[in-house]
Amino acid sequence: MATGLSAAIRSLVHDKGVTEELVLQTIEDFLLAAYKRKYGTSENAVVKFDNDGDEVTLFSRKTIVDDVEDDVLEIDIEEALLMNEECEIGDELLIEIDPQSFDRIAVQSAKQKAKQTLREIQKDTLYSEFKGKEGELVIGYYQRDKNGDIFIDLGKTEGILPKRFQSPREIYRRGDRVKTLLYSVEKSPAGLRILLSRTHTDFVRKLFELEVPELYDRSIEIFKIVREPGYRTKLAVYANRDDVDPVGACVGLKGIRIQTIVRELEGEKIDVLKFDNDPFTFIKNALSPAEVKQIYILDEGKRSALAVVAENQLSLAIGKQGLNVRLANRLADWNIDVKTEEQFLEMDIAQETKRGIDALFSDEPEELTDISDLPGIDERIITILDQNDVVKIEDYINMSDDELLSFPGLEAADIEAVNSVMNDYVDIVEEEPEESDSEAEDTIEEYEETFECPECGHPITDDMTSCPNCGVGLSFEEESIEDE
Repeated sequence: MATGLSAAIRSLVHDKGVTEELVLQTIEDFLLAAYKRKYGTSENAVVKFDNDGDEVTLFSRKTIVDDVEDDVLEIDIEEALLMNEECEIGDELLIEIDPQSFDRIAVQSAKQKAKQTLREIQKDTLYSEFKGKEGELVIGYYQRDKNGDIFIDLGKTEGILPKRFQSPREIYRRGDRVKTLLYSVEKSPAGLRILLSRTHTDFVRKLFELEVPELYDRSIEIFKIVREPGYRTKLAVYANRDDVDPVGACVGLKGIRIQTIVRELEGEKIDVLKFDNDPFTFIKNALSPAEVKQIYILDEGKRSALAVVAENQLSLAIGKQGLNVRLANRLADWNIDVKTEEQFLEMDIAQETKRGIDALFSDEPEELTDISDLPGIDERIITILDQNDVVKIEDYINMSDDELLSFPGLEAADIEAVNSVMNDYVDIVEEEPEESDSEAEDTIEEYEETFECPECGHPITDDMTSCPNCGVGLSFEEESIEDE
């Protein structure tokens, strides 16, 4: 029977994203269901398509017998000979069935099953396609919203951008082109549920991977991203090659790369900073754009640290409503407190705690011997001292301020800065002078020639004949002196 299926099949393949094989299978299931509805079984039903897929024929396969007991499965030899003169008893004969002979209920039941099958096939096909895109960027168009949730047209299906996954900075209008992260794909009784997001940190990660080729070839890598959607994002990166600047690669020439991302995020601020294994350096970087003068470790076990900044940097380090320091805490995984120099000096912190920087991540404190070992000393000062053969801390301590000021480029403020750090991290121990041999002999001699009066205990010497205190007579013999 001619059915004109080709156009319908192509339409289903294009509109529903279903393969042609699955469409043909659905049509076959439809005819078999209608056949079973009418005849009670579909075991002997045969469906055949022509090579072009434009015609489909339904047959009933019956066995030729002499005496028919089941007219659904068997056919009388005399009737069979009318259809095929060469047939014999025991042969099977395919008899074409006209679907129009099926009653309305049989057709309706089959049609319902076919629709359900198509929906399941479409759901499975779309699920497989979009499930493989989880964590990737997708582009769609704003269709409508419901209770704050936005429905995005993704072509073959719809995605949902929930209100909780929308940036508070962004406003959408019907028809707007929207770039999102495909967050999750789920099956539900109502159909496929595709959740989209613009607030997750992976959304920012994928935007950077699009704009920064060095991330694609792994010359640089992202260590961690923390974000307050709509307000600020902090991104820590590091390089796998010495000749690549990870921060510069992400920012781009004249900031062109990061500006593209900022525009996509509707003006959200982005801080790109360098990751460092040294917690002091990393905490300093994490508090950018503020400039940090010094970092102190208050409690290594609790990962508690103190950042000291200049007075004019305090508000920048803390950020509006504490946002900058809060993001720095999450990025560095340390509990960071920010104080000015004046506030730090007023704090009741033990000197040992202030020097805890020396013992960080080591079982025993590291011994400081060179000036370059001291934290917070400007590289320029270290270079000037090194050029004048002042490398050791001991060499520096033994020099006067006038001698130090004679070094070209070294100023009084530089000396004051070095002295301030030394007061915190260097213990200067003055050794007691050793007694000379002559002093030791005098002591022994004095000890040997000094005695006490046997009556009053007053000190006497061996050349006295009487005690100057009580007047008792004294007599010294060689044996008694030896006994003493």
